[in-house]
Amino acid sequence: MIPGVMEAAVLNKPMDIELKQVPVPGIKEDEALIRVHCIGVCGSDVHYYEHGRIGRYVVEKPIILGHELAGEVVQVGAGVTNVSVGDRVAVEPGVACGRCEYCKSGRYNLCPDVVFMATPPVDGAWAEYVAVRSDFLFQLPDGISFEQGALLEPLSVGMHAMIRGRVNPSDRLLVTGLGPIGLLAIQAAKIYGVTEIYATDIVPFRQDLAIEMGATAVINPAKEDLKERIAELTSGRGVTVIVESSGNGRAIPDALTTVNRGGRVVLVGMPAAKEIPVDINTIIDGEIDVYGLFRYANTYPSAIQALGRSDIDVERVITHKYALKDIQEAVEVARTEKETSIKVMIYPQL
Repeated sequence: MIPGVMEAAVLNKPMDIELKQVPVPGIKEDEALIRVHCIGVCGSDVHYYEHGRIGRYVVEKPIILGHELAGEVVQVGAGVTNVSVGDRVAVEPGVACGRCEYCKSGRYNLCPDVVFMATPPVDGAWAEYVAVRSDFLFQLPDGISFEQGALLEPLSVGMHAMIRGRVNPSDRLLVTGLGPIGLLAIQAAKIYGVTEIYATDIVPFRQDLAIEMGATAVINPAKEDLKERIAELTSGRGVTVIVESSGNGRAIPDALTTVNRGGRVVLVGMPAAKEIPVDINTIIDGEIDVYGLFRYANTYPSAIQALGRSDIDVERVITHKYALKDIQEAVEVARTEKETSIKVMIYPQL
């Protein structure tokens, strides 16, 4: 029996979030209703909680956050044929129009009319139930957990970084910044066959976790000279690709002068400043390819397939688990305990 109301965590204004009773969403004929099993706390959720805005997206009225989720189908619309009641599914949270030039070319992440969960004014899924257009639902095989399904969303960012950077097994790759995206970019690099994966971060806990998750070596840029250490670790060969996931204003120009001539730099982390000085001559003279990255596209099927491999372990990034009723504590842990927290997971059914 599907109830008429459900509990949801509602952000009223910055630093003010509370559990409220709200109507269970109705579904259209092309949608399914999902009972949310688990959902992550993303850095964007924390940013909206703390500041009430990210760039042009501003929280102007109460909103439900959260977009990294997996759950069970409990109801389907009349036109739905790809999923059935009882299916375990991962949810891709950005529903594109499917008609514009970007969608038709396969780059639906750039769709101007995309409806993305937890991006104002669109509600997310820190709730017991959520309605989703069925073509953005992906069935989870028996061997894949709900937690892995929820982590397909941040893993997809790493996968898209590999696609944007044209990464191949012969590359020597550097990931700068070891938050959830950086750590999962290491997993994505492994999926793409890369065996030399270097990383940087200043937090010891994250450094250790990166090694456990497959990094060849981790560098502390606050204590070591990055270029010298890279040269030492690679016997002078350097790195051919850098995935910059920290958003640190200094890391971006450093990436451009650290990558090999003819190399590729993928910019994932969004810096606080809109403008950052870079050495243009280095880019031109070195034939360095610089790629931006906005979310992901067409990554979920291949990511699900890759999770069946024994050497891919995304669940290691989960450091804390909370019931939905403890959402305030969960978000505060994600916001303030960056030395020991990576991915906080919420369980609405607890």
